[in-house]
Amino acid sequence: MASVMVVTGGNRGIGHAVCERLAGDGHQVLLVARDPEGGRRAAAEVRGDVEFVAGDLTTTASVRRLADELRARCPRVDVLVHNAGVWPSRRVLTSDGVEESFAVNHLAPFLLNHLLEDRLGRVVQVSAGLYVKGRAEPGRTCVGADFSSLRTYADTKLCNLLTVPLFAERWREAGITIDAVHPGVIRTGLGDRGGPLGWLLKAVKRRWATAEEGAAPVVALAGGTGTGRYFDQAEEVPLQGPALDGELARRIWDEAEALTAVR
Repeated sequence: MASVMVVTGGNRGIGHAVCERLAGDGHQVLLVARDPEGGRRAAAEVRGDVEFVAGDLTTTASVRRLADELRARCPRVDVLVHNAGVWPSRRVLTSDGVEESFAVNHLAPFLLNHLLEDRLGRVVQVSAGLYVKGRAEPGRTCVGADFSSLRTYADTKLCNLLTVPLFAERWREAGITIDAVHPGVIRTGLGDRGGPLGWLLKAVKRRWATAEEGAAPVVALAGGTGTGRYFDQAEEVPLQGPALDGELARRIWDEAEALTAVR
């Protein structure tokens, strides 16, 4: 029986390339995307056993609906790839009252991990090397306090990465594994802007690696067996700075529990 692979943000960029690679290797792929039209089109472009699943990651209610849909379709999720991400250009609060990139980059993976953990085999968290520039401040990061496009993105990635070792420990006896990976500086639509700054960014991105190159370390980890590790592309590297703060990690975890109403 083919392994079941769920990929969030699978409609474009690295996520789409990951879906192509996994489906090409013979896995059953569930491509999760927010936009139904774009998601169905993206799934149809991939050769192999690929199904589209509509999933909005911006609110706890919509994440719970996605989890319900995945549970209805999958008695087991062999690998869950958290790829969806938002690089915000302005401060936007969701209907839950939290900053949008915090919701998508951090709370959504945290909540999905909890809601699906009785069916999970492995989790791969697509992270970002910019986490080293972040500050995780309970009560402030969640609402985008002192918003800055770059810093806020880094803050959310740091928050998410702080929980990876805690999930590894939580799941150790159950045999569920989790690793995080920075796929490199990749030429995707993440962070695209309008106006002169957007044009400049697109020009710079032409020199960056392709989405297919960024997918390679993600796919490699999907077949991995370790847990609680962080990779910079293909190389396992130690976490740095605030990502090593165990007390902060626990505070970030507790805040996410309160915001998502899980235990």
